Amino acid sequence: MAIHDDDVLQHQDPWFLSLAALGAIYLAAAAFRLLAHLARCLRRPTDLRRRYGAWAVVTGPTSGIGRSMALELARRGLNVVLVGRDPAKLKDISDAIAAAHATVQTKTVVFDLALASTPQGDEAARRLRDAVAGLDVGVLVNNAGVAKPCAVYLHEFDVEAWVRMIRVNLWALTEVTAAVLPGMVARRRGAVVNIGSGSTEAIPSFPLYSIYAATKRYLITTSVISTPHVYTD
Repeated sequence: MAIHDDDVLQHQDPWFLSLAALGAIYLAAAAFRLLAHLARCLRRPTDLRRRYGAWAVVTGPTSGIGRSMALELARRGLNVVLVGRDPAKLKDISDAIAAAHATVQTKTVVFDLALASTPQGDEAARRLRDAVAGLDVGVLVNNAGVAKPCAVYLHEFDVEAWVRMIRVNLWALTEVTAAVLPGMVARRRGAVVNIGSGSTEAIPSFPLYSIYAATKRYLITTSVISTPHVYTD
């Protein structure tokens, strides 16, 4: 005797049908996210100046991801405010941008982010506010971060090293954002990109990196302002 699919489904336990429905919903959501990502990748590049503003602020722009971000934003036509602790390295990336993109302007702000929430850090934050005052800052990239001490127990390293990590990864990010965000809100446009770490998402528990993972998990966010409110993806 032939058995139809409808008969099989009708004789399944409710728990099985519930799990099958959840699985179908999960797969549909995953497929939607994949298609949305592909659509963003295939879409024509956004005119960042027109959409967000003429200037970008990048922290930690002298090497690695920060340097690449600064160069890419300049390539896309944005003027760049470069925020870092080493004047010589800031000049190097500023000169590199000027050589590659003659029409792009740069400003440099010496700010040792490890001194955030200290008197020296307060003075540096004031210089940053003065530097961005009157500029149409549309993009902020909070890239600067500290990963050392690495895989060690808390008691194996001086506590000041952990405090420095927290200052750079959290407190400094907050101060820099506070310096730039009011102008974005006033102009009702802008984007804030905080560079986090995949380690905080891929590994539920990151042994010997608890402080680093905690500070970087806070950072995984991109906020876009198109109204007086801030929306977080």
